[in-house]
Amino acid sequence: MNVEKSMTIKQAIAYIHSTSWLGSQLGLSRMVELLEQLGNPEKQLKFIHVAGTNGKGSTCVMLSSILTAAGYKAGLYTSPYIQRFNERIQIDGTSISDEDLIAVTQQVKVHADEMTDPPTEFELVTVIGLLHFAQQGCDLVVLEVGLGGRLDATNVIPVPEVAVITPIGLDHTAELGGTLEKIAAEKAGIIKPAGWVILAPQEPEVEQVIVSTCMDRQAVLKQVDICDVVPESSDLDGQWFTYQNELRLHLPLLGAHQLQNAATALKTTTCLREAGWLIPDSAIAAGLEAVRWPGRFELLHKHPTVIVDGAHNPQGVQTLVDALSAYFPDKKITFVMGVMADKDYRSMIALTAPLAERYITVMPSNTRVLNTYDLTVAISAYCEEITLCGHPLHGLRVAMGQVSEEDVICVFGSLYMIGEIRDFFS
Repeated sequence: MNVEKSMTIKQAIAYIHSTSWLGSQLGLSRMVELLEQLGNPEKQLKFIHVAGTNGKGSTCVMLSSILTAAGYKAGLYTSPYIQRFNERIQIDGTSISDEDLIAVTQQVKVHADEMTDPPTEFELVTVIGLLHFAQQGCDLVVLEVGLGGRLDATNVIPVPEVAVITPIGLDHTAELGGTLEKIAAEKAGIIKPAGWVILAPQEPEVEQVIVSTCMDRQAVLKQVDICDVVPESSDLDGQWFTYQNELRLHLPLLGAHQLQNAATALKTTTCLREAGWLIPDSAIAAGLEAVRWPGRFELLHKHPTVIVDGAHNPQGVQTLVDALSAYFPDKKITFVMGVMADKDYRSMIALTAPLAERYITVMPSNTRVLNTYDLTVAISAYCEEITLCGHPLHGLRVAMGQVSEEDVICVFGSLYMIGEIRDFFS
């Protein structure tokens, strides 16, 4: 019997996870080798390449939804997933099927297993996504960078239709550098000679790096003007706004930060139009209306109100705090918090503490997780009311038992526990 033909979805995903996250050496050589063996599927595709620290995923899903509404076959590649691995590879809002994931994984495995220097897990998933998008004949792929940009596996693609850089902050400093300038330089690695670049509003030192890189590579830089977006109204069902005093649009995603992400997506859409892509105003409206993006300031329950947010760095947590303050100005919040040990969790605590009624500490399922004792010790410098729990669902149940129907619970700190929390309510 041919072993490859008998692979199940569990075996396919187990094979992907069995590979290392770190290669023997930095660089794109493994990606180049593996893609060449597969006939260079990336060269059959057109891309929107999206890098940044925060807002990448939301911007990506907005762009994908708009393209689908415009009648294009739109691929979407993001990470991590919330509930199912298949979410990472989507076409027109639908995750790759188990059957297709098995088939493509087997195709890639044949060549990956023969490599002297085998691909990392992220490289493997990226190649699987690129091959699937090519086989399905996608018109345009929205490709989210995994980490950094310059040496990220996604940066093996040819010059994209447009490169997008969302807000850059301090995250993954061990890999990317300890300053905004160093991180920006890594993110700027996706800027290709003579390419088009969309830049979201940034700190001055970040903007200087991106502008300089564009000049060096003769890339066309288009900066997002947040003033193009004018908020009209907002509640827990979404928000209305106007764009450039012309389009009145509705976005189901909550928070002022999502309007900033929408401004970036809409600026990118304008750029695509200039490049010849046919995207009518009606598709923009329909695409934004249809956007769904789990785990990003997402309302899961009312009475009590339960919000989940995957914010896992100080910049993201500041955005979360701003949103909580805007939607619940007179409320103290019960925070269910779980984080990875390599994150700047002390700053995350300091930012949320002024809003906190209490904290419940939990441990998301990940080898890098910070134990609840150390997290509790860190929180105790700011808040006395803390409950140690283990599993995130245990923490949620404890929180539900401690609040009234009018109170607010916010689960935050890591995307790795969002899936379980969402499953609990569904």
